[in-house]
Amino acid sequence: MSRAVDPDSFGFLVTDLTRLMRAEMDRLIGEAGLGITPGDARTLSHAARAGAVKQAVLADRIGVEAMTLSASLDRLETAGLIERKADPADRRANLVHLTKAGEELLARIRPLGAQARKTAGEGIPAEDWDRMIEIMKKMRANLCAARDARKAGDAP
Repeated sequence: MSRAVDPDSFGFLVTDLTRLMRAEMDRLIGEAGLGITPGDARTLSHAARAGAVKQAVLADRIGVEAMTLSASLDRLETAGLIERKADPADRRANLVHLTKAGEELLARIRPLGAQARKTAGEGIPAEDWDRMIEIMKKMRANLCAARDARKAGDAP
């Protein structure tokens, strides 16, 4: 009997790796006693990656609904890890900024990410890991370019 779906296809592998890495990071963050939830740590990391960014844009980049992000930002702001400031270009919108305390907490989270990557990369030669990262960056760029072309009406 043949399988209708290949469980080792690219899409399933990417999905499985994402789910497993997220679970590993959630475990490590939970065990580290950082005082924030794993979800809030993800929000903090994405906010650092994006720089000063509108909440709606940040929600899109994280892949969550705006209301879900708002609750996380409320907790992070109460903890003094982020600030929401009026966007000078759009007074109706807020920009999310990391505070010094937020940056310091991220410095404590980074080694946990390194630990998770070490676990994931066990037995993989460094040059293979580096090549995989380069390939993944190219794939991301290709998908972003295709998305942007569709938005601009340049592609089907």
